[in-house]
Amino acid sequence: MNYTLHQLHVFLKITQNKSITKAAMELHLTQPAVSIQLKNFQDQFDVPLTEVIGRKLFVTDFGKEIATAAEKILNEVHAINYKTMAFKGQLTGRLKISVVSTGKYVIPYFLSDFLKQNQGVELILDVTNKTKVLKNLERNEVDFSLVSVLPETLQIEKVELMPNSLFLVANSDQKMGKGIQEKKIIETLPIIYREQGSGTRYVMEKFIEQNQLTVSKKMVLTGNEAVKQAVLAGLGCSIMPLIGIKNELNNGDLQIIPVKGLPIQSNWNLIWLKGKKFSPVADAYLKFIQKEKTRIIEQTFNWITL
Repeated sequence: MNYTLHQLHVFLKITQNKSITKAAMELHLTQPAVSIQLKNFQDQFDVPLTEVIGRKLFVTDFGKEIATAAEKILNEVHAINYKTMAFKGQLTGRLKISVVSTGKYVIPYFLSDFLKQNQGVELILDVTNKTKVLKNLERNEVDFSLVSVLPETLQIEKVELMPNSLFLVANSDQKMGKGIQEKKIIETLPIIYREQGSGTRYVMEKFIEQNQLTVSKKMVLTGNEAVKQAVLAGLGCSIMPLIGIKNELNNGDLQIIPVKGLPIQSNWNLIWLKGKKFSPVADAYLKFIQKEKTRIIEQTFNWITL
């Protein structure tokens, strides 16, 4: 057998995603390239690793055993790399962070300099909705989470990073009266919601409930980008975080509808389980954030003045 570490990595991603397309996206490769790697890897075994039924990919029992072995081998390779860098006096290891989907507009700027300064750190970043982020945190599967709605059932510690403001947003064709609108205006508009489990949806529904508004739910979409595209297309309006619509506001493609009681104000927080024992990498990152967060905010997010 003459398989490569790259083939092991590709196969492991395929088994984790149970999809060549999703594996290709995570690996930043084309789908044909991943398919070729899978074929070359499969050719070295007499027993099938995967099978396709209909259009769905399944991993065979043998394939699952090979995937487990592949993960162990790759972990050992990582350990060798870390030990080599540590011997040279470099900070090494994995930094695991889970981020709510809108946080993808925030977290890169709080990671960039740290990763540049510490080339031996491997980042594992999971961008998903609030429910899964908190599950990752509760299971102690990550070092930190980035959220705008603090969990009520977990004991946590936090560093407050920056404000998160949510406004009622429409596309530029939406005609509105002048001045600040009454809250009842929301009842007259088709409203686009985020999916269940989203922090944005949570604060949006809380605002609607507290103000006893009856809202026409136009549609439910997964992810901030999907909602933004629907608003741009004129399918409805939504209450959205300012952080994710900067370019569209500057281009005049979207407009903020001023409404009494809005914006909804919260904060982006980097959180971790209370009492968590940090790895050297996680400890170094926390110290970096505490020292550098003000500089990063002033340099990158000084436009957030609404």
